[in-house]
Amino acid sequence: MLALAMVGTSACIIIHTPAVPDDATPIPGWSEEKYQAGKMIATLVDRDRRFACVQSPAVMEYTAGTQHVKAKEEIVAKRPGNLRVEAMSPFGVALLLAAQGSDLAIFEPAQNRFMRGQANADTLYKYVRIPMAPTDAVGLLMGLAPSDFPLSTAPDLVSKNGDMTIATFGNSTSGTRELGFTDGNLAMVRETGADGRVSYEVSYSDYHDIGGVTFPYVVDATFPAAGSHVTFRYLRPIVNGVIPDSTFVLTPAPGANVINLSLDDGNTFSNPG
Repeated sequence: MLALAMVGTSACIIIHTPAVPDDATPIPGWSEEKYQAGKMIATLVDRDRRFACVQSPAVMEYTAGTQHVKAKEEIVAKRPGNLRVEAMSPFGVALLLAAQGSDLAIFEPAQNRFMRGQANADTLYKYVRIPMAPTDAVGLLMGLAPSDFPLSTAPDLVSKNGDMTIATFGNSTSGTRELGFTDGNLAMVRETGADGRVSYEVSYSDYHDIGGVTFPYVVDATFPAAGSHVTFRYLRPIVNGVIPDSTFVLTPAPGANVINLSLDDGNTFSNPG
């Protein structure tokens, strides 16, 4: 009986299996591609938590139909939706735009014209060539996934396009949101409507390590509905630097013509202060 008890005890010891680390093998039922895509999405989520702001001189190039604009800009973007863009000309600052929360201000020094209104996609498209609300525009400029992408859920499909791994959320009925990864970095963001039309597509390239985080020096965005294409090439980006909130606040210069962009008739009135 003692021998039998010892045998039984030994059997229990032999069949005991220690827990396997979570990242040792792919999740049961997942393909290797989905497993790897999940790891890259998790890295993107972690990167999202670590990025607060970026500031850099940049070269902006914009095309729409026969229109082509190329200019040097100073860009400051701070999450969640603070943005400042200074467009330069050979004679100095041609246009200065600042958005903070729901407020937006634009100053054109050559005309001494100051405009204020709502920070929305229409205004950003008209003045900085990005048809997005400030929050999404800031994410675009910083190489982050849009806030409405469901990164907390598993992708519905994972596919390969050359060296790019593409994680797709949604389907042809509801529309899709796609993230493309190359060498572990975010290389593409694309949103397609239920009608099959691409709303926008943004690609990121030329990644550099800045203080332990990778950052894309080239942001290339296409907006089919607006028929426009814009490229930003950063020159000397600073990530997570100290940027005071006052950076995103503009006040009219003395004697400036002040325009309220929220008024339907575009009424212009003299600077009261």
